[in-house]
Formats: sequence, structure tokens, C-alpha cells
Amino acid sequence: MRTDIFARLDREPEPPKIEVPRMTRTRLALFGGTLAFYLAIVVAVLLSTWLVTLDWKIMLFRPYQQWPELHAFLDYYVVLGQRGPTAVMVAAWLGWRSWRQHTLRPLLTLGAALLLLNVTVGAVKLGLGRLGPHYATRIGSAELFAGGDIFPSGHTANAVVTWGILAYLATTPRARRYLSALSAVVALGVGLTTVYLGTHWLSDVLLGWAAGLLILLALPWCEPLIGRAEAMILSLRDRLREQLRARRRLVPSLPVASGGPRPVLIPQPPLGPEEPVREPVGAGSGRTPSVRSEARPGSEGRLAAPLTAPRAHSTHATHAGHGGHAGHPAHAGHGTHGVRSERTPVTPAGSRRPPHSRPLTGG
Repeated sequence: MRTDIFARLDREPEPPKIEVPRMTRTRLALFGGTLAFYLAIVVAVLLSTWLVTLDWKIMLFRPYQQWPELHAFLDYYVVLGQRGPTAVMVAAWLGWRSWRQHTLRPLLTLGAALLLLNVTVGAVKLGLGRLGPHYATRIGSAELFAGGDIFPSGHTANAVVTWGILAYLATTPRARRYLSALSAVVALGVGLTTVYLGTHWLSDVLLGWAAGLLILLALPWCEPLIGRAEAMILSLRDRLREQLRARRRLVPSLPVASGGPRPVLIPQPPLGPEEPVREPVGAGSGRTPSVRSEARPGSEGRLAAPLTAPRAHSTHATHAGHGGHAGHPAHAGHGTHGVRSERTPVTPAGSRRPPHSRPLTGG
């Protein structure tokens, strides 16, 4: 017997009405405050302020040596911030949501968020080129423009965006609150884990949190574009379905040999009034195929001569051409032939005298 939990996993009969988030004043204020925090972190690192000094103090403290018993667990926990595994997990969940709710919006929103993440975070990483703690060359230096790519932290920003997208797409306020708390805990844990393992400075993690939050707060601006993309994809899907249905109606299903060409049905034009009708040949009948000639207009009921006539046979007919015997008429014993041969008669060569007559001699 099914329970309510399993019943909720079924596909809904109709697309539900989901309220799309809008850029409200509160969200706009949060976006502005987060952007100011983002720029303050960048300026503090560029000027090598107290934040860079704090980075070095934590790095020289070496947390992974202070608490080595956590190292094995945190090596696995940090995977929750890697873009590949987390994107696959969240995409699987959102794919089921898309199927259940008859909409592509969850998947398209995830794609837009990851695209913004790669562009914004990647550009800042390559532009500033900061080296990580394990590759630092001078104590107290910000290690900028040295060919690195760790500022801001990609793991931290990805954790904020990937898990925060679940809260952004939640359909009820209660689910949104729970998912927001869960994504915040995961993102905070991933960021601090990178500091513990020594792969990022503390300032990298702070900037990663801000970068991920900026993307989530900016998603309402992308909703019109997401809606147009969904409408275009669904329209293309409907056109392809109609084309496939039309092909199935035109071409019936016929057995096709493995690897062989698919048979194509060519429609036969209807026979005209002037075209002869051909009779099929029966299997094993041994009869010669014949052609009937239809009555043509103006023939006054006369039948046209057949194209194929029986040949003149029997040696008696040949002998009749030579005169034959006196007691054997030309067509005796062969019946009456209804159709005469159309071939031109051949004139026999030699004498026309009877074969048994002798020349007369004088007495």
C-alpha cells in the first residue's frame, strides 16, 4: 500500500504555479552590502593590510598539524565544494524536480548560476594571480600577480552557489528556511576546511563566500532570460515531436534485415484508360503471361488483335503448303485454329509437282 511520501514522488498532472523570485528592495540592499564587502576584501589584500598579516599567522599556525585526527574526515568533506561532484548531485535532484513539475526552470537556473560562477570567479582568479599558502615565497607578502589562481576560493564559492540554489528554488517558505540553513552550514564548513588543509588563505575564503552570495542574490535579474530560454526549448521539442509523428504516419513499420537498407514505399500512379491491364501469372500454372487489350474508344465493339499469337505448328500444315497428300486435308486432325498467325508465309523452294508423279516418256 502506498503512503503519502511515495505519492509525492509521482509526476504532477499539471505544472504547478510557482512564484518566481523578484529583485525586491531587501534583496537589492543585501546585494549592495555584499558587493561592498567583496570590494573591501580585494582592496585589503591589494594594500597588504592587517588581513594579509592574519593570513600568515593562520598559515604558520598550521591547523592540520595541531589537529591531525580531523585530517582524514575533512579530506572527504571538502569534496562538497568541488564543482564536478556537487554539480552532478544537485543536477540529478533538480532534473527530477523538472520532470515532476513539467518545467525546465530548475535546470536552467542551475546552469545560469554555474555559468556566472565560472565567469566571475575565474576572471578574478586569473586577474589577481595570487599564490596559495603552500607556494608562498616571502613571509608577509600578499603573493599577488605571481601566476596563482586561488583568490577567491573556488571551493567556497561553489559550495555557496551549488547548495544555495536548492534554497533559491524552494517552493515553500518552510523549505526555503531549512535549505538556507543547510547550505550555509555546508558552505562555512567547506571554507574553513580549505583553511585547515592549508590550500587557501583566510582572505580567499572570505572573498569566496561573498562571490557565491552575490551570484545567488543576482539570479532574479536572470529570470526573464531563463523564461525565454525555456519557452524556446519547449517549442523546439514540440516541433520535433510533430515531425516524428508525421514520419511515422507516412512510413509504416516493415521488417528490415539487420544492417540492410530500409525499404521505401513508392506510390503507384493509377492506370489510364489507354493503358493495357496486365494479368498476373499464377505460381506453378505453367501458362504463358498474356496481355489483354482494353476496348478503345471508337472501336465499335471490335476486339484488338492479341500481341502474342500461337505459332503455326504440325508438319501437316507445312505439307499443305506444298500441296499435301490427296487423302489428308491441310488441317485434318488438328481442329480449327481461331487465330491465324501474323507471320509472313514462306514460299517453298524447288518444284511444285507432287512427289510421287513420274515424267511421261514417249512410247
